[in-house]
Amino acid sequence: MTDTTHFINIADLRRAAERRLPRSVFDYIDGGADGEVTLRENTRAFESVTFRPRCAVEVPACDLETTVLGTRLALPFIFAPVGSSRMFWPRGEEVAARVAGRNGTIYSLSTLSGCRLEDVRKATTGPAWYQLYLCGGRDVGAAAVHRARDAGYSALILTIDTPVAGLRERDFRNGAKALLTRRLGPMLPYAGQFLSRPRWLLDFYRDGGLMKFPNVMLADGPMLYADVAVALEESTVTWRDLSWIREIWKGPIVIKGVHTGDDARRAVDEGAAAVVVSNHGGRQLDGVRATIRTLPEVVQAVGGQVDVLLDSGIRRGGDIVKALCLGARAVLIGRAYAYGLGAAGEAGVQRAVDILRADIIRTMKLLGAASTADLGRGYVDVPQDWLRPTAEWMATEEHGTTRIKSS
Repeated sequence: MTDTTHFINIADLRRAAERRLPRSVFDYIDGGADGEVTLRENTRAFESVTFRPRCAVEVPACDLETTVLGTRLALPFIFAPVGSSRMFWPRGEEVAARVAGRNGTIYSLSTLSGCRLEDVRKATTGPAWYQLYLCGGRDVGAAAVHRARDAGYSALILTIDTPVAGLRERDFRNGAKALLTRRLGPMLPYAGQFLSRPRWLLDFYRDGGLMKFPNVMLADGPMLYADVAVALEESTVTWRDLSWIREIWKGPIVIKGVHTGDDARRAVDEGAAAVVVSNHGGRQLDGVRATIRTLPEVVQAVGGQVDVLLDSGIRRGGDIVKALCLGARAVLIGRAYAYGLGAAGEAGVQRAVDILRADIIRTMKLLGAASTADLGRGYVDVPQDWLRPTAEWMATEEHGTTRIKSS
């Protein structure tokens, strides 16, 4: 396996991925929507959370285990669904799933995967979740749900913040629209970014070349990459969809893309087993709050009834510890492992895991916390306005169930 010990942090893996990948592929991982305000704020906001360590405390070892949906995990982070990972490295989804399983955590597979969901499930020795987009309509989505259930996926993720694809300006500047035409004339001005990465180009074509999505099986075969934007606009998930999805899935459902306490409470009422505080890594609606800032509102809104997870902006183990202190059961990492995949394949993903694990252990020892179960609000200070959402949350009894509503 490639020596990756010279990568000290996730930023090192990011730079290595930038060197190896064509510009359009790297920016697919790295970029955000519109002016990328939320993309930047997702990481910056962690700086506003400061630690309150317990000193003169001996912590010879740290227990990083946590439980999510009743499953015991060796690490407090899960691999988030990242679409088109096959562009970053041959069989990219299978590679990342293998690393997740080896390290005792969950791999989440995107509908927009370049690998068959059955092959990805076989690649991991750990639990796997399937993230569903209703691309191609209800019947196509239902077929994918049945496949995921039969293959052994243990939870279904429904992403609710993607009624349309965000405007990712880097994609336009890199010629994504022209490249998807597959016509030489429009493609030619953008070909240099690929020709300058001949090793990547050779690997990509050996692995099947132009992207298709084998988990979105249309009447004429797998959905093509060029059809994604239109398919997303026609596949909006609404609260009404949960009832029929729940009927055919018959397992835990995770609602991803929660920005407010209201939506978190609605997810609980609709039978979700967990919610993910997520703004899609800043790739959808630009200008929304950073997820770590939204987390306290959501934790308060659900009142411990379901697991609360968080993604977006995680770059260091200290970020993960801060999220756990503020009430997250675990976090989802996306870019952090995708940079590793783009930089060095399986070895790069493993290095990303090793970096984050070491960061968490070091942070917890310096905090004086022996286990993730010990972490709580007493270990951090947060800006006061984070704890006072726009709506003042109050618990009231309504129809025999506890609800959270704005005053």
